[in-house]
Amino acid sequence: MRSMARALTKPRAGGRWAAAAATATVLLAGCSAGDDPASDDPRAPGGEGIAAPAVCPADDDKRQMRGAWLTTVRNIDWPSEPGLSADEQKAELDEWLDDSVDMGLNAVFLHTRPTADAVYDSELEPWARYLTGEQGGDPGYDPLEYAVEEAHKRGLELHAWFNPYRVGLQDPDVENLSDDHPVKRNPDWLVDFGTEAYVDPGNPEVREWVTSVIMDVVDRYDVDGIHFDDFFYPYPQEGATFDDDATWEEYGGDFDDRGDWRRDNVDQLMRDVHGGIQESKPWVSFGVSPFGIWRNDSTDPSGSPGSGLQSYDAQYADTRTWIQEGTVDYVAPQLYWERGFATADYEALTDWWANEVEGTDVDLYVGQGAYRLGESGWTGDDALSTQLDYSGELDQVAGDIYFSIKSMRDNPGAVDHLLETHYADPALPPTMTDPEGEGPRVGSVDDVDARLVDGNVEVEWDEIEGARFYALYRLSADAVRALEDGDDDAYCAALDTANLVGMTGEPTLTDTEPLEEGAGYVVTALDDFRAEGPVGEIVDVRG
Repeated sequence: MRSMARALTKPRAGGRWAAAAATATVLLAGCSAGDDPASDDPRAPGGEGIAAPAVCPADDDKRQMRGAWLTTVRNIDWPSEPGLSADEQKAELDEWLDDSVDMGLNAVFLHTRPTADAVYDSELEPWARYLTGEQGGDPGYDPLEYAVEEAHKRGLELHAWFNPYRVGLQDPDVENLSDDHPVKRNPDWLVDFGTEAYVDPGNPEVREWVTSVIMDVVDRYDVDGIHFDDFFYPYPQEGATFDDDATWEEYGGDFDDRGDWRRDNVDQLMRDVHGGIQESKPWVSFGVSPFGIWRNDSTDPSGSPGSGLQSYDAQYADTRTWIQEGTVDYVAPQLYWERGFATADYEALTDWWANEVEGTDVDLYVGQGAYRLGESGWTGDDALSTQLDYSGELDQVAGDIYFSIKSMRDNPGAVDHLLETHYADPALPPTMTDPEGEGPRVGSVDDVDARLVDGNVEVEWDEIEGARFYALYRLSADAVRALEDGDDDAYCAALDTANLVGMTGEPTLTDTEPLEEGAGYVVTALDDFRAEGPVGEIVDVRG
């Protein structure tokens, strides 16, 4: 027998919502829907669902970025060493993704282009040497394609993380470039800088090339986001000078100051990439994790309290302009300092970034220094939780990203404390703005089935077109009865984070902590923009 569950009839709308149904104004709206009915949108396949409020007051409470960086450069995280077979690499990647779920995360930021090369099948740049030990060596499968598919199955977003300009260390990266590397074909792009080398941001051909590489990934892979870290112009090195005299002389004529010109070079890249993504796949987020200090207030009254390195002046990264222009969808500043640290205080910097995104459409995620666990000031199991104790209370902070995932795995006590204090309930990922403003592009999930198996409840449903992910909610008997009454408050309460079992990309999910006296279950679909569709039928595992 396939199921021990019984499907309840769909709740009837209450008086206020019956009138709305009659006029078809909000018939199919999900918890984050707009004013237009999904039934009028041919892109919203699925069932008609339950009449629902246009928006739930606490919808944002269950939306939070919980990500981690999965680093490929120098084999920091994955693969554990170069030269593993395809099956061994896949097995390791599966373990990282499984660990991500166990840690309460909902997103992984995979290092896709570490040193002007590719952790994916590219006709534009060679395979990264961290896969096989030799740049250009074919690993025998497409790691990015595999990562996206496996992450989505587990209900994880997969963001492709790019270094836009870095070519790598002189030894071993630059000394061992493959013959088909773009720098070998265009040696004038390369700028040596001490122990490192970069392509020149001041060369328009470089900007066009980098943009084309990124857009190739956007167009060919079902990634959820494109991510830049903090490597723009290089961090200062003693005795090293970034020699861009030739491009400054050729292209800097409109600027009196070379620093302003360098910042404009990076600004143009950010605009080009963001614009290209918006035109191709506007549901793909584009963000950056800059060094945590834009400028100090001793240099610029608009800056933050403290006295650390200034990314505006050192790396020519004007993150503040990107926020104001909206050329990024989010910022994730690397706030890798403890609370109370005089040079760069976590609290003061978080406040500054929160103020910068206030009133904009740019989300703020905090880059968390998990790599510091075990250092002085970061030794307790609460070392990560205490950071979130402060930043998690700020309305402008929409989540966190941890560097790196290996440090999380190596410090289970800190992760367990984080799960207990901040990640006790699952979270859906933040939404992307639909430029057409149509509300959810998916309908309701019907044909839901649930059964008790060894004390767990296995819930299954039929896939619907247009669903990127599914969310499963566990409802008490009282919640089921309230939802049957068709009350909008009950609808929102049912889809509260406290009832969220989890998110998945597959048409099944197991509840390992069912209510003792049985429960009802509902499933919603999330579209490409992560907007949530309406509730369909309820299944009840009570006899």
